Amino acid sequence: MHDSELPAVAALRDALGADVVSLPADFAGRKHADWSRTPSADPVALIRPRTTEQVATALRICHEHRQAVVTQGGLTGLAGGACMLGGEVALSLERMSGIESIDRVGSAMTVLAGTPLQTVQEAADDAGFMFPLDLGARGSCTIGGNLATNAGGNRVIKYGMMREQVLDVEAVLADGNVVGGLRKMIKNNTGYDLRNLLIGSEGTLAVITRAVLRLRPKPRAVSTAFCGATSYDAVTTLLHAAQERLPAGVSAFEVMWPGYYDFVLERLPELRAPLAERHAYYVLLESSGADPERQAEAFEDFLSDMLESGVIADAALASSEADAAVFWAIRDAPGEYPRLIPGRVSFDVSFSIADVGEAARHAQAQLREQWPRATILIYGHLGDGNLHIVVQEPDWPADTAPRVQAVVYGVTAEFGGSVSAEHGIGLKKLGVIALSRTPAELAAMRAVKHALDPLNLLNPGKLLPA
Repeated sequence: MHDSELPAVAALRDALGADVVSLPADFAGRKHADWSRTPSADPVALIRPRTTEQVATALRICHEHRQAVVTQGGLTGLAGGACMLGGEVALSLERMSGIESIDRVGSAMTVLAGTPLQTVQEAADDAGFMFPLDLGARGSCTIGGNLATNAGGNRVIKYGMMREQVLDVEAVLADGNVVGGLRKMIKNNTGYDLRNLLIGSEGTLAVITRAVLRLRPKPRAVSTAFCGATSYDAVTTLLHAAQERLPAGVSAFEVMWPGYYDFVLERLPELRAPLAERHAYYVLLESSGADPERQAEAFEDFLSDMLESGVIADAALASSEADAAVFWAIRDAPGEYPRLIPGRVSFDVSFSIADVGEAARHAQAQLREQWPRATILIYGHLGDGNLHIVVQEPDWPADTAPRVQAVVYGVTAEFGGSVSAEHGIGLKKLGVIALSRTPAELAAMRAVKHALDPLNLLNPGKLLPA
């Protein structure tokens, strides 16, 4: 052991070897921060295990030495949950990647937690199934990270959040004990559901090492339309009518306010406007099912009825996958934000669907009152009440962000919404979680944390306010 080497790090290297446990000199220059733009310290060591047994050994040693651990996946998070406060070891599951088995009869796939989401999607497709979770970071984000943050994405309206895509997980607790039997049944009422307790816990309760994922039938037909509506009431009427009348239901219902739509079309010349006229709201509607002929006819008839009844003012129907890709490119434009709108303050909040329109109106009015020159972009997954709000004003002072947050989170609290719809709490939202959680709920969460991690070694300082 070198004089500068911590006893915990020395013990980890003795037990697991230098190949698994690297020192700072060996990983100099490696990125340790996620996409949230939250500053991150460097870890005192980097652990890259290949097996669950090595994870268990690492955590057992860290527990003995009271050494804090931050688990890292693809580092695509937006809440600072994988960033370092200082003095922790980083536990990366990048080597624990791969599909272990596919159960075609039970429609299940067993995977290691470090497997990229896109790898799972492609393996499911090759096997004749679909894994429905989809995020823009699909090529980098990992299944373990998706589980830790209970990831959402574009298809929640039909398939649910990440927790609805999982039958069981294997995980290592803070003391090195392994839990989870990798069971493949949907019905399992045998006491507390540890699987759902760990999903969404952001690495504060255990390290997820494996998962049994649910696979779904691959859609044989996808119908897509881009619609213009004159009011929020018309948008919700369209949503409910689509859910009630479309044979295959609704697989995506993305709503864009004019500020967002005009901004991305103006700034990204490769995008094409699907509709000739401007509208108060724009909706990307998708329905995916198993009967191509019946679905296409029903989808067209439904759009015709909505136009004739005045629910929507205009609609463009995708006649090919290329047309659909043109529509989706407009909704996926936030991937260009780092270039288009630096210095932005972004929000991922949610409300009851009935309140989304009014909440957005209140937020926009209050923001505009204080920052009249601001760019305000509003869009979201309306089918699950998730609203994204992005705000930026040229040349505003560096300390403006907290004032912008006070406005948006104030409106969120006023309407009984959630300060985090799908990215978690991490570090960025520690100060506002109490707007969406009662003191009794936070106390219950702290009790669970203390029971599973009494020494507060797993991702300390995240998710729960001190």
